[in-house]
Amino acid sequence: MTALSERVAAPARRLPSAMRARVGAYLGLTKPRIIELLLVTTVPAMMLAAQGWPTWTLLLWTLVGGTLAAGAANVFNCYYDRDIDKLMHRTQRRPLVTGAVSPRGALVFGIVLSVVSIVVLAATTTTLAAVLAAGAIFYYAVLYTIVLKRRTRHSTLFGGVPGAAPVLIGWAAVTGSLDWPAIVFFGVVFCWQLPHFWALAMRFRDDYARADVPMLPVVASPMSVGRQTVVWTWLTVAVSLTLWPVAGGYGIGWIYTAAAAGLGLWFVVEAHRLLRRIRRDAEMKPMLLFHVSISYLALLSVSIIVDSLI
Repeated sequence: MTALSERVAAPARRLPSAMRARVGAYLGLTKPRIIELLLVTTVPAMMLAAQGWPTWTLLLWTLVGGTLAAGAANVFNCYYDRDIDKLMHRTQRRPLVTGAVSPRGALVFGIVLSVVSIVVLAATTTTLAAVLAAGAIFYYAVLYTIVLKRRTRHSTLFGGVPGAAPVLIGWAAVTGSLDWPAIVFFGVVFCWQLPHFWALAMRFRDDYARADVPMLPVVASPMSVGRQTVVWTWLTVAVSLTLWPVAGGYGIGWIYTAAAAGLGLWFVVEAHRLLRRIRRDAEMKPMLLFHVSISYLALLSVSIIVDSLI
């Protein structure tokens, strides 16, 4: 092959890998790992509402619409926070920081995902589910990211609303309305987010301080953060146990209740261990609680699914 033909063929060989890298960069803006965690609560909410398996079509389209909505909210978050993301070690490799995606491209991508997600949910589920998804996108992108995150230590508290919204969206996709079991399960996920995120924020406290973001571990003492973490962990468990009397008519029984009690004990013990390490001025190891919190929510959701099927 001549040198000229080699030069012509080289870009063609690089095209697939370049396209894959570009697609991967846009996908990275949606924060897939966070979406996975959010959608863990959508399926049990739908099964609780349907008192068993909803139709596979409804389940599929709800998850697709929910994924697109959550992805859109995360894209807007990356777009607005690109100035502080470059200051934090944890976020320095995000596509907008590295230049893999342009700010304009990210903004257009977020708008497209928002519109498509709302249309998908409205066309395949219920109007209420679509409205709730639109509200969650607006809340996270505007109220949390733009208004609250850089101004108040309470941003995590208010940010728990869109984080727990998949529960309400899943329920509304099945019934077209909301009921008390959905509100209680929403409360579980809402309360859970505070010890979950504060553990992460404790680990990356220096990052948030460098970016001048007033997360609780930045502006409060470790002891204060540890105590509040314990309180909200207990609240999470308490609310989870109320789901049994509230949702007994929807199939919640002893399997969920036993799981909620056992998993709740595990969660609470780990929160107290964190507080004890803080009191002893030992290494805090907040990521232990962070990982326990993820397992707690996932297994609690599985117990709802199992109880709904039996």
